[in-house]
Amino acid sequence: MRRRPPASSHHEEMEKTNGKHPPSRLCFLATLSAMFWVLIFYFHFAVLSNNPINPPEQPDRFHSVSSNAQDFSKDHLQSEPLVMPYSKLSDTHSSPKNYPFTRALRTLENKSDPCGGRYIYVHDLPSRFNYDMLKDCRKLSLWTNMCKFMTNAGMGPPLENVGGVFSNTGWYATNQFAVDVIFSNRMKQYECLTKDSSIAAAIFVPFYAGFDIARYLWGYNISVRDAASLDLVDWLMKRPEWSVMDGRDHFLVAGRITWDFRRLTDSDSDWGNKLLFLPAAKNMSMLVVESSPWNANDFGIPYPTYFHPAKDADVFVWQDRMRKLERKFLFSFAGAPRPDNPKSIRGQIIDQCKKSKVCKLLECDFGESKCHSPSSIMKMFQSSLFCLQPQGDSYTRRSAFDSMLAGCIPVFFHPGSAYTQYTWHLPRNFSTYSVFIPEDDIRKRNVSIEERLRQIPLDVVKDMREEVINLIPRLVYADPRSKLETLKDAFDVAVQAIIDKVTKLRRDIIADREDKDFIEENSWKYALLEEGQRTVGPHEWDPFFSKPKDGEGDSGSSSAEAAKKSWKNEQRSQS
Repeated sequence: MRRRPPASSHHEEMEKTNGKHPPSRLCFLATLSAMFWVLIFYFHFAVLSNNPINPPEQPDRFHSVSSNAQDFSKDHLQSEPLVMPYSKLSDTHSSPKNYPFTRALRTLENKSDPCGGRYIYVHDLPSRFNYDMLKDCRKLSLWTNMCKFMTNAGMGPPLENVGGVFSNTGWYATNQFAVDVIFSNRMKQYECLTKDSSIAAAIFVPFYAGFDIARYLWGYNISVRDAASLDLVDWLMKRPEWSVMDGRDHFLVAGRITWDFRRLTDSDSDWGNKLLFLPAAKNMSMLVVESSPWNANDFGIPYPTYFHPAKDADVFVWQDRMRKLERKFLFSFAGAPRPDNPKSIRGQIIDQCKKSKVCKLLECDFGESKCHSPSSIMKMFQSSLFCLQPQGDSYTRRSAFDSMLAGCIPVFFHPGSAYTQYTWHLPRNFSTYSVFIPEDDIRKRNVSIEERLRQIPLDVVKDMREEVINLIPRLVYADPRSKLETLKDAFDVAVQAIIDKVTKLRRDIIADREDKDFIEENSWKYALLEEGQRTVGPHEWDPFFSKPKDGEGDSGSSSAEAAKKSWKNEQRSQS
């Protein structure tokens, strides 16, 4: 009997698969799969939608980093700060708009970053806007060889400590219009520089605007005078950094008075260039040694003095010395009369000083060399309780800062000489550090300066002098080759003020609370408002700023003429 081959058993199993059982198994698997997906959808829609667990963080719309962000200088440039969630930026908008300056504002939230909210981006300008001017320094002034004043990072040659008037170090023959280069060199030491403009709190434009106009004020037509300014604006507006806020986060420095940059017409006979009237420049902030009361795009910073401390101890030693000095004169005045200006009170001031036994006078005319000697001027200020600071050819004068450096209480006769100018650097309450005698009290009422000063109680005088001495760090520019450890100098104060200004503007834009009713002609009033105040009204100083104005809210020809006279008088003080 033959056996069935083994293959027949396998064949029978194959035949069974063609029966009814296999289809039942397929149906079971399909049903099981369907139930699985039903459970998945149920869990997703019924559970997760009502109780989200760890939802994914929204992507950062402004997290892109510029291509050169990794190319930071090890000496000056900081690493990128931690970016905080946008939700902490503003509480006023549930769905905030996208702003290109968002990353910069977010750095404020990173408490572990000492530079959070303080980063400065510096434009790498072509050398024609700055360094080339220094190479051709002999052309920076008609009467003065500025080359010697450009040495030592803009501080000028060192001063010998003649008669022990100065300290042994830190004193230089600094030109009063050298802020352009001093400020730019100080910026190189700023601890929060960045090459990533998207995290910058403000953007610095190292254009030597003061040196630029100084070359061409006399004997050049307006095309030459305006050329560099127009070229600069054209260069800036093509940069991606400009488009973020149309330049409203940009700032530059000019070590001259504002009237040199506010030519009202296109006549060659008119004074200065039109830098500050260019539409783009109106968006920027320009730091000048004298600003306009009627315009909003310039801000006053101190004239440079002869003192440039390299460390905190230099300042502390000087302050202690000024406290201990014996001051044998009640008041003093260093200056020249202005016989061609009928409104000037300098003639009356000089007459009063000559008649007083407690006044020291240095007449700064062509024949008086002592008035142009730093040691003679500082020696006089150090020996006086009060130093008279009337208007010069324009509102301000360097002498005010030299006198305060000497611990001498300044006496001002016009609010535009200090109170509306240096609101970043001087207290709003001017009576804490100075005396104010209105010009008309001298001009029309023949008020005695000596009697007015004698009426101040001695304890008040002591407090005022102490306040002046305490202000010294904020009024001097530290040696640009070093940096103060704990004190803030004039540079630090100005940079922080610009950062605060830009930060507030950005927050106002996000919150849609920009001041739409701002009146530019009242700019000097806005500068005196306290924190939170927005509206201005009548002010006791209105008569001082009510002279007829023409053009774009400027003081017109009177200011231009003052600037021209100021330049002519440089011939007296620079030789």
